[in-house]
Amino acid sequence: MAYDEFLADRIRRVLDEKQAAFTAKKMMGGLVFLVDDKMLCGIHIDKKSGDSLLMARIGEPAYEANIHREECLPMDFTGRPMKGYIFVTPEGFDTDADLARWVQLALDHNPLVKRRK
Repeated sequence: MAYDEFLADRIRRVLDEKQAAFTAKKMMGGLVFLVDDKMLCGIHIDKKSGDSLLMARIGEPAYEANIHREECLPMDFTGRPMKGYIFVTPEGFDTDADLARWVQLALDHNPLVKRRK
C-alpha cells in the first residue's frame, strides 16, 4: 500500500497539536486516521494522476459548502460518491493552515458519527 509518508507525518502533527487521540491504520490502499474508532481522514494515491489525495469525513453540510472548491472532488471509489466524504487535491492542503482546516472539519464532524459495533 502506497501513501505519502510526508503527508502522513503532517496529519499526525496537526492531530497532535489539536490534542486528538488518534490511531492510524493501513486501509483502502492508503492510510486512514481514526478518532474514537471512527474514520476521520486519510491519504490515498489517485491512480489516474499519481497525486496524493486527502480524504476527509466532513459530513454532508460541510461537503455541500466545500465541494464547489477547485481543490475538492467527490470521494468515489466505486463509481458512486460517498456522502459526507471529500477528496482534497494537493493544492488544497499545500500549507499547514490549509491541512489543519480540513482536519478540523473532520474533527468537528466526528462526534456526530455513530460508532460501528
